[in-house]
Amino acid sequence: MADKKLTFTLDCGDGKGGDVVIKLRDDVAPGHVERITELAGEGFYDGVVFHRVIPGFMAQGGDPTGTGMSGSSKPNLKQEFNDVPHVRGVCSMARTSDPNSANSQFFICFDDARFLDKQYTVWGEVESGMEHVDALPKGEPPRAPGKIVKATVA
Repeated sequence: MADKKLTFTLDCGDGKGGDVVIKLRDDVAPGHVERITELAGEGFYDGVVFHRVIPGFMAQGGDPTGTGMSGSSKPNLKQEFNDVPHVRGVCSMARTSDPNSANSQFFICFDDARFLDKQYTVWGEVESGMEHVDALPKGEPPRAPGKIVKATVA
């Protein structure tokens, strides 16, 4: 499983968007990578919006309701906090105040967010297409949110 990649095709509106390729880090978060891979393979992320996009911080998606209040029907994951720093392009799992509540929601860092280190599980790093993440409509929630058209793992 050493070089698995997750590809999101993003629709950012106004004709913007494209492919975002994420290197999956099963070396530091095997359970989270397995969940992301499973959900992508089931088509769970297809059509899901980025419901929280904060400039200079991060873009969050992975909630099928688009509200930030839901997840998949699968059980929550046990945390796999690791030493990978939360910097530009890092992908990490969103959760509630319970460290073991990550499920399907994730975020991609726009910038340095080191205050999140060892409190959220990093599971991937954007290898290409960060300009498409940057183009996501901003807001909490955005008026017209960007969405994942298709998610695949290869």
